[in-house]
Amino acid sequence: MRAIRALLLGVTLVASLAGAPSRAAEDQPAGQTEATAPAAGQPPASTVAVTPKDAAPPPSVTIIGASEAHGVLGRDVRSAAGEDMGRIVDVIVDRTGHVRAAAIDFGGFLGVGSRKIVVDWNALRFGKIANKKDSITLELTKAQVAAAPEYKEDTPIVVLGASGSLQPLQSIQ
Repeated sequence: MRAIRALLLGVTLVASLAGAPSRAAEDQPAGQTEATAPAAGQPPASTVAVTPKDAAPPPSVTIIGASEAHGVLGRDVRSAAGEDMGRIVDVIVDRTGHVRAAAIDFGGFLGVGSRKIVVDWNALRFGKIANKKDSITLELTKAQVAAAPEYKEDTPIVVLGASGSLQPLQSIQ
C-alpha cells in the first residue's frame, strides 16, 4: 500500500511539473511574455509559441508489480544443496551496462574472515525470491566457491561460473 501511494505521488509530481507554466510567464501582463512582448515603438508582431530546443520530454513511467521484481543486494545465496554461500554485496556490469556477475561476501562468521568472490550472473537462479527472507540459488558447490580467488577492486576480475557459461569480457563489444 505504501509503495502504491509513493508511486501515485511520483506520477502526480511528474504530471504537475510537465503541465506547470513557468514563473516568468505568470509575471508578464496578460497575453505577453518576453518572447512575444512588442519592442517599444513597434507594432505588435504575430505571436508564435517558442519552445526551448533543449527542453527534455517528460520521463516515461513504468509500473512494476510488487511480486514481479525484487532487489538483490544483501540477499542470501545458497547452493543447490542448501549450503550457505554468503550474500550478494555488489553487481558487476560491463562497459555497455549489461550485468555480468555478482560479488558475494563468502565465508567467515559475522563478517570476520570473509572475502569477496565473483560469480557469473548466469550461475544465479532467482526463482524463489518472493520476499526479503528468500535466498538466491547458486549453481556451484561450496568447495568450488571456496577455491575461487578473492575479488579486489581495480584488479582484473576472475569470474567463477557454471561450466561452459562464461565468455571473456574482451569478446563482448
